[in-house]
Formats: sequence, structure tokens, C-alpha cells
Amino acid sequence: MVKEHKEKIEEIIVVEGKDDTKRLKEVFDVDTIETRGSAINEAILEQIEHAQETRGVIVFTDPDFSGEKIRKTIMEAIPDAQHAFLSRRMAAPQKRGSSLGVEHASDEAIIDALHKVVTPAEDDEPKIARQTLLDYGLIAGAQARERRERLGDELKIGYTNAKQLEKRLAMFRITEAQLHEAMKKVEETS
Repeated sequence: MVKEHKEKIEEIIVVEGKDDTKRLKEVFDVDTIETRGSAINEAILEQIEHAQETRGVIVFTDPDFSGEKIRKTIMEAIPDAQHAFLSRRMAAPQKRGSSLGVEHASDEAIIDALHKVVTPAEDDEPKIARQTLLDYGLIAGAQARERRERLGDELKIGYTNAKQLEKRLAMFRITEAQLHEAMKKVEETS
């Protein structure tokens, strides 16, 4: 029997824990750095900085509060790190009561996320007018949270709250045209 060859990812993937590492190794030939939770320390940050200098890193954390906290800490220390995102739906566990996580994602969701990595822009000043975001119902209104979540999935930039949305769109260089196209798809799924 011939063993199936897994795609090699050159960059080092930053994940939260050993279950994430195990899951990624089922899908890819990959090396990881584990943050061991949201209380990421200086030693781990130094390891991530070194990895960025030598091979590059892709931050791939859970789509929850802790995962976003880790992502933000890494973005401050290593602003040119790449990012991969899973939607909350794609990271949902099969068993009720478990938390969201990379370890629960399907092979297809992991492959899709790691093939669509994004790098933040150096200049992350808002480029899309706040009024445009209001007009799309992304900042205020009964469905704003749900719309932002679907937009984050569509653009592969993760979920943001209303306050973070402008910055995240700028950070990942989303243009008004890209926002418009993504919002068309969000509207179709409403």
C-alpha cells in the first residue's frame, strides 16, 4: 500500500495547543509552535519572532475570545506574520459542551483556511468610510453581529466586533470593491 503524500507547508503554524498540532499533522506535513493558551509569554513570542525570520509564520488560532487575544498579542509583536482564519461554524465541535477549536475543523476547512492566508498591511488606517459600514448594516442594527460574522467568513479575516471592523478591513487591505462583492454574497445567504 502506498502512503498518501501530504502537502508540506513551509511556514511554521502558530496554534494554541497540542490538539491543534495533532489535527494539522493529520492534514499537512507541518511544523507548529503552541502558545499553550492565551497567556502567551515572552519566550513563546521570541520563538515566534525567530520562526518568522527564518521560515515565516501563519497564525491559526481558534475563532473565540482566547484565540483573538493570542492573535492580537502576536500581531503587536510580529506585525508581518500571516494569518489564517476559521469561521465559528467550521470550528464547532461535534459534541455539545466542547469549545470551538481548530482541532474540530474538517480537513476541507483546514485546507481552505491555510490556502487563503492573509498578511496585515503596514498602514492600517481605515480606508472604508464608517458610513459605508453603517449603510451595509455592519455596525448597528439587529443583524449587525451576524452580518459581520458572515462577512468575516467571506473575506477570510475572522469575526470582529463593530469597533474592530474598520481596523481589520484596513489591516487586510480590503477595498470598497471587495467589501461590496463580499456583501453581495452575505446578502444572498440572509
